[in-house]
Amino acid sequence: MSAESASAIPRGQVDLLDFIDFSGVECLNQSTSHSLSNAIKQGYREDDGLTLESDADEQLLIHIPFNQVIKLHSIAIKGPEEDGPKTAKLFSNKEHMGFSNVNDYPPSDTVVLSPDTLKGKPVVLKYVKFQNVRSLTVFIEDNQLDSEITKVQKIALFGRTVETTDMKSLKKIEDH
Repeated sequence: MSAESASAIPRGQVDLLDFIDFSGVECLNQSTSHSLSNAIKQGYREDDGLTLESDADEQLLIHIPFNQVIKLHSIAIKGPEEDGPKTAKLFSNKEHMGFSNVNDYPPSDTVVLSPDTLKGKPVVLKYVKFQNVRSLTVFIEDNQLDSEITKVQKIALFGRTVETTDMKSLKKIEDH
């Protein structure tokens, strides 16, 4: 981990990358040649040349499940100054969202990204709304210059895990 990325992590929080359940991650309206893994996976997300890009229009709908319950503190979204995301609506624990019903639910928080925050600066969220998060849905509504394609270089989530019992790891006690 570089000194730059280590200093970007808010005090007392961790990068939640290791807690993402990649088998359930999905992105609607992504370009087939510029997919979500470019912006979210370790190694890929550090390369500014690799981007997640929208396909039919500027909107993206990203669903990120976690392999355990987390508390989400902040989000960092990095993108180009012109085509980077502008408005990101975040939904905690909303399953099966699509473009047809994304506006039916109030977001847990809305982040308006400036050219300064698009450099990968973490944006602190309404922490009280993200206490027992099993999944996060990010709706990128528009981009900086209202162009047809939105480009995302990196998405990083910061927070902590919630101390819970992993039911799968419990051993059955044999009756004697």
